Amino acid sequence: MNSFTSIISEHQSVIQNLHKQSALIEAAGLLIIDTFQKGNKILLCGNGGSASDCQHLAAEFMVRYVNQRKPLPAIALTTDTSILTAHTNDFGFEQVFSRQIESLGNQGDCLIAISTSGNSENIIQAVKMAQNKKINIIILTGKTGGKLANLQHYTITVESHITARIQEAHILIGHWWCQLADEYFS
Repeated sequence: MNSFTSIISEHQSVIQNLHKQSALIEAAGLLIIDTFQKGNKILLCGNGGSASDCQHLAAEFMVRYVNQRKPLPAIALTTDTSILTAHTNDFGFEQVFSRQIESLGNQGDCLIAISTSGNSENIIQAVKMAQNKKINIIILTGKTGGKLANLQHYTITVESHITARIQEAHILIGHWWCQLADEYFS
């Protein structure tokens, strides 16, 4: 069994390795700011813990992170249980997010797609739909980036094979983007 101090060491190592991608993380943050500045919205999708991260970040953009500011349009595509269950029942799970992007997404919007493995088929399909609709795309993944790494755009790959450490890094990145939005729009 790993001790708590070994978990902290793993966490610190993963976070330290984000320095290698700081320029890409910052560029993605500026894309988010540009999206909001032009009156467009952020769409977010992920599965499991990544779905929770989508909801978390959408709330931070819509309500506020720390500073009082105007609400910023962000939609977690993971939250409407009627859409999620109806679509999954009638069509399957692979297009549950791409269908929402087809309906809600517009050119100039930005999709934040989160998959720790990079191989989630519904996230891959969401990215492909976003590409078709000329929606900007930011991908948060881990390990090797999986199939999502081949889809280009802003792909931030957390160097870890441990899902929990990847998710911890994803939320740190997301919080920085929220802080950037707070500073810009306050």
